[in-house]
Amino acid sequence: MLTEALAALAANGGAALVAAMATDAWQAARDGMARLFGRQGSQRQAAIETQLDSNVVLVERAGDPAQARQGLVPLWQMELMQLLAEHPEAEAELRKLVADLRDALPRAQQQWVQVVLTTIARDNSRQFTAVWGNVIYHESPSSAAGRQPPSPAEADDSPGTVR
Repeated sequence: MLTEALAALAANGGAALVAAMATDAWQAARDGMARLFGRQGSQRQAAIETQLDSNVVLVERAGDPAQARQGLVPLWQMELMQLLAEHPEAEAELRKLVADLRDALPRAQQQWVQVVLTTIARDNSRQFTAVWGNVIYHESPSSAAGRQPPSPAEADDSPGTVR
């Protein structure tokens, strides 16, 4: 079973791959994926190369290339999930390939590739994260800050207390 982070990487890898189809980034995407799947043997690598070549033709011939790409993402996500399950050591290479493809893609296709962050806040902490942007946070002191909770006697005399 894959971790959530590896499953997200597989989804992002599939999206980056199909985003590169029929663009100038395609050859790098094809070569990188073929190299990754080469871990499963030369026959598997040849089958993946054939599948990639067939899929890029689908995108090139589609009346709506974005729709064709969208249909191919789940297929490549599943292929990459299986690859990562069998070869978890491929994670670093896939992360690098996704980052390289994101940078090489035309602006219109860059939206297909997301930066996936996993953040965890614990023990009453606050966490702020921004990807390609800023987080500006201002906290004004609360009027109750620094005050002790009322004693039971004071609580009984508070407004709205029924006796």
